[in-house]
Amino acid sequence: MKRPSKVLTATVLTGAFLAGGTALADARGWWPSPKEVRVMLPEGQSNPAIAGGVATGGEVAVYQSSGLGPSPLNPSAPAGTPERYTDPSLTEGAEGVTVTEAQALVVLRNIKANLEAAGVTPADVITMKCYLMKPPGATVADYAGWNRAYRQYFANVDLESLEVVPVPMGTSAPKPPLLASKSRPARATMEVASLAVPGWLVEVEVTAVYRKR
Repeated sequence: MKRPSKVLTATVLTGAFLAGGTALADARGWWPSPKEVRVMLPEGQSNPAIAGGVATGGEVAVYQSSGLGPSPLNPSAPAGTPERYTDPSLTEGAEGVTVTEAQALVVLRNIKANLEAAGVTPADVITMKCYLMKPPGATVADYAGWNRAYRQYFANVDLESLEVVPVPMGTSAPKPPLLASKSRPARATMEVASLAVPGWLVEVEVTAVYRKR
């Protein structure tokens, strides 16, 4: 009884290895060359918000930011409140901007400055992680507000026509983004129970690549 059982197991494992080998062979055509950055995009989409994944060759230099939050740029709001960590100049003239969205605009501008200090730009970002807290009184994090702010700095150029795509701020009509960018990072967004600074609703970390020496 034991011998047939062993033969069956061996047969199943052999099949699994063959199937895995076939999949691996198909994927090898997608592997990047040593100095290449290759972005996987959803099929048929010319302006997707994010990439399905990004591959980098072994000779590509990479920069990793720390998690960055918003700066307290609204002195009219009480210290320690979410509104304190917004910049009214960024949302001037826009209607219906949420506090998460307003904070995210500050965070993404801080990300831009951080990247430029390291010798790269938002166009070089390949991965992004965003941590959101739900605003006071809300039941869940404001993913919609975060996504609107994100489009102001990333993924707002059509990859086929290369035209800049207008994006909304709050409930206002779409306008040209704050920063035109073709970058499509692989991205994850998650709600967390708390962030390091009281009043923060948004924290973001990114990975960028050095495309030229």
